[in-house]
Amino acid sequence: MSSQDDIKQCIETYYEALRTSSSERVRAVFHPDARITGYLPDGLHEMTLEEFSAFVGSQQPSPVESGEEAMMELLSCEIAGQTAGVRLRESYLGMVFLDTLSMLQCEGEWRIYNKLFHVEQ
Repeated sequence: MSSQDDIKQCIETYYEALRTSSSERVRAVFHPDARITGYLPDGLHEMTLEEFSAFVGSQQPSPVESGEEAMMELLSCEIAGQTAGVRLRESYLGMVFLDTLSMLQCEGEWRIYNKLFHVEQ
């Protein structure tokens, strides 16, 4: 597989983790030192990987179980060696997010190192 395909697979696994409330899958696609930062309607939120994975896991029933419609669009992917920048739009918990993901290739695997998010609606 190409780096582009590997990155797409990582992003698809990430979105599936959100949809199924899988904290384990979240931890599998993020770098251990990742930060998740962005704005929700109530202000700025900053999380470690453990905080974010716990949040995702706490969404019960999961979006899949509650019948939430899936929408995920990979807007752009720019690769520079073992780094990449990805823009992603996805629905989650009744909101539409625009994510900016910084990714690293570590030991042959692409991982999300940083996630900035913005709620579009």
